[in-house]
Amino acid sequence: MGNIRATQIKNVAIELVKKHASEFTGDFEHNKEVVTKFTDIKDKDLRNKIAGYATTYRARHEA
Repeated sequence: MGNIRATQIKNVAIELVKKHASEFTGDFEHNKEVVTKFTDIKDKDLRNKIAGYATTYRARHEA
């Protein structure tokens, strides 16, 4: 089964991908750095969840 993510995480990730589409790639490690660059999130777990969903979202909507 897939992961269930909070709506807030999804909304932040989608907004970041739409605003900075050229910055996000299919690489999770790179996307973690991009999320850190464009947000002020200090919590590592929350940052990773946003970066992970952004990676998934980007891969799904890129094809």
